[in-house]
Amino acid sequence: AIYAMVVLGLNLFIGYAGQISLGHAAFFAIGAYGSAIGSATFGLPAWPVMIAVAVIAACVALAVGVPALKLSGHYLAMATLGFNIVIYTVLVQWDAVTGGPSGLAGIPYLAIGPLVFDNEMRFHYLVWAFTLLALLLCLNLVRSGAGRGLAALAEDETAAAALGVDTRLAKIKVFVMSAVLASLAGSLFAHCYTFVSPDSFGIFISVDFVIMVVVGGMGSIWG
Repeated sequence: AIYAMVVLGLNLFIGYAGQISLGHAAFFAIGAYGSAIGSATFGLPAWPVMIAVAVIAACVALAVGVPALKLSGHYLAMATLGFNIVIYTVLVQWDAVTGGPSGLAGIPYLAIGPLVFDNEMRFHYLVWAFTLLALLLCLNLVRSGAGRGLAALAEDETAAAALGVDTRLAKIKVFVMSAVLASLAGSLFAHCYTFVSPDSFGIFISVDFVIMVVVGGMGSIWG
């Protein structure tokens, strides 16, 4: 369910916007480590931290996307892959904050009032609730005018631009949205396992996400 949230957003970017990203594990990492540092290191409330980290991930995606999305094809793939390597290196090297290769432990469980999601069954329902909300969001998006514009962009960028689609803005928006979904999934990942380490966010995880999109069917939300 956690991976499905990431892949739903990535599918919009690959299957509908017709772009390629090999760096979504970086946004997954930002969500996981942001929630871990905020709640475990600083003792801040988990839910507000999760939202704040998602906003940070959106800002990072915007900062990366504005220059990177001038590229396309293999060049864009290499740019996003480089971003993933940078984030992974920071996680490994910045021991004082991230715990380095050893990771961060002691992340608290999520809770709603007296209900603490401290076992697999409770977390199962929580995570799938988030995933189904993400699914509904993506289904509504692709059925909207913006979604049809994205579909046109994937088929032929020049034709879509000729019909009035702001192709560059559309690509940036969907990139930011996919980063937010990846960040929220990362936060859930951290609070589910109460431990994070850099090994969970390397470039091969990004490749796994792309494979999931391809196997499920590019442009297929249910897939």
